Amino acid sequence: MGILHKVQTTGRTAVAGGETADSPPISVPAPLPGHNGGEIGTNSPKAPVRHSALVRATHWLITVSFLALLVTGAEIVISHPRFYWGETGNVNTPPLFTLRIPASRGTVPTGYGYVLPDQNGWSRYLHFESAWVAVLTGLVYLTFGLLKGHFRRNLLPASSDLSPKALAIAFARHLRFRRPSEEEAWSYNTIQRVTYLLVIFVLFPLVIWTGLAMSPGFTSAIPAAVKVLGGRQTARTLHFFVSGLLVLFLLVHVFMVFLAGFRSRVGAMITGRLTKRMEQT
Repeated sequence: MGILHKVQTTGRTAVAGGETADSPPISVPAPLPGHNGGEIGTNSPKAPVRHSALVRATHWLITVSFLALLVTGAEIVISHPRFYWGETGNVNTPPLFTLRIPASRGTVPTGYGYVLPDQNGWSRYLHFESAWVAVLTGLVYLTFGLLKGHFRRNLLPASSDLSPKALAIAFARHLRFRRPSEEEAWSYNTIQRVTYLLVIFVLFPLVIWTGLAMSPGFTSAIPAAVKVLGGRQTARTLHFFVSGLLVLFLLVHVFMVFLAGFRSRVGAMITGRLTKRMEQT
């Protein structure tokens, strides 16, 4: 948010005898600039823009596709809840670890005396379709962020905020779970910036890479994609852990949205504009 500017104006007041005299200068606060060039003030015709249309569209496309990936991914894991390391892995090889849940296939030993309904067919199909929606949407968002300076302007933290002391203070403040201030409604804090950058440039590329490394068609065209990881089963295990980190991020993200004001924050991500209630908190 900007600094409050003052505009000097001089009025004329009536005195006895019909004459006028200069009134003392009065200070009129100028409207504050908003996030994307809008203004906050009583004379503003409408609320300022917080999120651009492209950011909002890609946010919701990624949200829907990620939820579809989460549901279908869980169904795929249930079909074989055993994880391995290396190139091969099956019921005849010792697993790296096993999820203690029943499987949807009777050939997979789980210790349970029953199997769950097999949903592996449609879940794999929808998983791949949702993955491509997420990848293409992510590429659009990445291109926009680089060309328009979105990452540099809104997500890249200042170098002074990355010192160990500054990060410790910011993290401690974050753990107090206080309602964000008005300023934080217009700008991400240091913890948010670092987290979003890690998700965008580390976790999402890694989950895409490990997912493609499990595809026979992709690895036949680019064998190095899976060799670098150490094998197809290694890629599957890494894919599982990275997905877990993304789920953790999602849960914390939704919790913080509730803490900041669910209706206001979600409304801003739908309409692009902050509500008057949020501006005054």
